[in-house]
Amino acid sequence: MNSPAPDHVLTPSQLNTLARDLLEGAFPLVWIEAELGNVARPSSGHLYFTLKDARAQVRCAMFKPKSTWLKFIPREGTKVLARGRLTLYEARGEYQMVLDHMEEAGEGALRRAFEELKARLQAEGLFEQARKRPLPSYPARIGIITSPSGAAVRDVVSVLARRFPLVQAEVLPVQVQGNAAAGQITAMLQRAAASGRYDILVLARGGGSLEDLWAFNDEQLARAIVACPVPVVAAVGHETDFSLCDFVADVRAPTPSVAAELLVPAHEDVTRHLRALEARLVSLQSLHLRHAMQRADRAALRLNAMRPRARLDLLHRRQLEAMRRLDDVLRRRLSDARVRLRHADAVLRLHHPQRRIQRLRERLAALATRPQAAVARRMANDALALRGLARSLEAVSPLATVARGYAIVRHEDGRVVRSVLDAAPGDGLQLQLGDGRLRVRVEPR
Repeated sequence: MNSPAPDHVLTPSQLNTLARDLLEGAFPLVWIEAELGNVARPSSGHLYFTLKDARAQVRCAMFKPKSTWLKFIPREGTKVLARGRLTLYEARGEYQMVLDHMEEAGEGALRRAFEELKARLQAEGLFEQARKRPLPSYPARIGIITSPSGAAVRDVVSVLARRFPLVQAEVLPVQVQGNAAAGQITAMLQRAAASGRYDILVLARGGGSLEDLWAFNDEQLARAIVACPVPVVAAVGHETDFSLCDFVADVRAPTPSVAAELLVPAHEDVTRHLRALEARLVSLQSLHLRHAMQRADRAALRLNAMRPRARLDLLHRRQLEAMRRLDDVLRRRLSDARVRLRHADAVLRLHHPQRRIQRLRERLAALATRPQAAVARRMANDALALRGLARSLEAVSPLATVARGYAIVRHEDGRVVRSVLDAAPGDGLQLQLGDGRLRVRVEPR
């Protein structure tokens, strides 16, 4: 057998390098959908695992920091959609895949479908700002297409009632999640638009995942919004959530509450605007009237320039009109002064010193009875306490014992005899009985 040329002999390192270059050149970037297995995250922060199906598996690595950017926690058995490059780990000669992106497979599929449909509708010009209509400044009736039991409808209705109570808000109930939701929303939108009742239609729903909001990514619903003759406002999800309805609607609101604020003006602003218009109208009418009167005066002067009597009559009428206006002004001022005078008189009468003295007298009379009542209550309380003390003293008094048939024996000097040893024959004693005293003398035994 012929020996190979020395320059055709490879080392393992050279062979693995060639194989790695071949793999990386043939597969620059691939997507793979599979199930996670053998998940490991050492202290380095890198992520190592396998992607497998029923028949095969591929070793994978996701290096830090990309592994820390994942929006889910990789666990055994999770189905994922991953993107990466095929390579070969030269030190071990192991074929593997190095990932730069990974997401859960279900949401990833929805995301791809969303992006494909979005790109197609955008290419048709359905997102163009030029085709979108402005909202009416003062809508009379608004239709809210949403779930009647969700938080979104409560937010919209409460904000509308607070900002502009004159607007009529009608809830058009539909499902906003599930397989039947998109069809119900589309049908309700078309019926509401055909009824001619509404100035604005609002699609409202609270936040959720891409799957929760999927009903609002329906192509038929998007086309129904574009064809709707009534302006449509999309208020779907939170501020960071986007659906196809947001792109095709005439106005996109970050949240249902913000949508309600965009739909109607605040009643305070409307009131200020109306007052400003009223003031401007009065000013313009007054200016127009003055100009008309001046023109009439000049015309009358020109017509009557050759007739002094007519001119005097005109001047007299102008004088009478001026006096009438002056009289009106004086009457109004006099009436205002009388009103202020009556108000001042009422205030003075209310604060007159005599009224204050009367109130103080009434208060003094009310207070005068208080010491007597207090003394009476105190005496009654002291009497009750004294009777209690008397009962207590009576309970421990020796006289009570004597009254029951006993006697207290004392010497002449008042000392109490407590024992037979305290008395000697011939001693004089006193016996204290219940009804008096007796004198006795001790006889010898």
